[in-house]
Amino acid sequence: MDYSVPLSKLMNTHDFELLYTHRPLEEIALTSPEVNRPALALSGYVDYFDPSRLQFIGFAEQEYLGGLGQAAAARWEKLFALRPVAIIMARGLQISDSILALARQYSVPILRTRAGTSECMAAIISYLGVQLAERIDQHGVLVEVAGSGVLITGESGIGKTECALELIRRGHRLVADDRVEIRKVSATTLVGAAPDNIRNFLELRGVGLLNVRYLFGMGAVKDTERIDLVLAMEKWVEGKAYERIGDTQAYTDILGIKVPIVTVPISPGRNLAIIIETAVMNNRAKRGGYNSAKDFLERMEIEGATPEVIRNFWYSM
Repeated sequence: MDYSVPLSKLMNTHDFELLYTHRPLEEIALTSPEVNRPALALSGYVDYFDPSRLQFIGFAEQEYLGGLGQAAAARWEKLFALRPVAIIMARGLQISDSILALARQYSVPILRTRAGTSECMAAIISYLGVQLAERIDQHGVLVEVAGSGVLITGESGIGKTECALELIRRGHRLVADDRVEIRKVSATTLVGAAPDNIRNFLELRGVGLLNVRYLFGMGAVKDTERIDLVLAMEKWVEGKAYERIGDTQAYTDILGIKVPIVTVPISPGRNLAIIIETAVMNNRAKRGGYNSAKDFLERMEIEGATPEVIRNFWYSM
C-alpha cells in the first residue's frame, strides 16, 4: 500500500512560507520520502529526474544560475517544465517575477524557508520517512521504559493496560494503549504511535477511559517511540516449560524486522512492572554485548558441569 501526506501538512509542521500554488495545498500529495537539490537538472541532465521529490534551491544553485546570465532563464524553465511536486527556496532566497511566471505556467508550487538548505533537507527527510513509512496496526500497549520502547502484547483482559498504568506511576511514559500504529522508518527501525483520536487515553476496565496526560502530566506521555522489545503476556499454564535461564534470545518479525521478544506468564502476585523494567535492562545489556545467562553457564562449565546438566537441574527446581 502506498501512503501520501498533503503538502499543507508539511508546510504547517515546518513553518514554510507559501510563495505560489496553483491549487490548495491539501490537494497536493507528497508520495516520495526522498528530496533533491536539482544541480544536474539545472545543468541540463534530466534523464533520472524524479518529479515526485521535493526540489530544494539553495545558495549554491542560485549562485550557479546567477553566473549564467541570460542563459539562466532557459535552465529555470527546463526545471519547471519537469513539473516537480514543489520547489522549496532555502535560506530565505528571493525569487523574481519571471520565476513566479514559470511557476504559474507549469503549475509548480513554490515554498520558502529561512533555514539552511542541508538543515531543512535533513528535517524533511526525517519527517517524510515517518509519514510515508510502511505500517501496520497492532493490538497492544506501547510504553517507554527507561528510554526503551516496549510493545506489550496479549489477549484482551490479560492486564496490559493495568501494567502500563503501574509503569506510568513509576515514572515511565505511555505512547499508545489498545491500538499501536507501527511504522517501518528504516531497514532496522520500527516506530510506534497512537492514532490521533485515542492519543494519551487508556481504558481501565471497571473505571473507564482515562486521559493520562491530564491525570499524570505531560511527562507521562510521549507521541512516538522506537520499538526495542516485545513483551508477550500469556496466562500461566501449569506444567508448561517456561524460559528459566535465558541463554537463547527469541525474536518476532514485524514488517520484516526482527525484534527481541520475551514471553511472560501471568499469575497472581507477579509484579509485572518490575519484570518489564528488568527485561528492558537485560535487553539493553545484551545489545551492549553482555548476556547474564551465558556468563552464568560459562562459570558453571568451568566447574565441570555441562550446559545440558545445568539446564536440567535448573528446570527440576
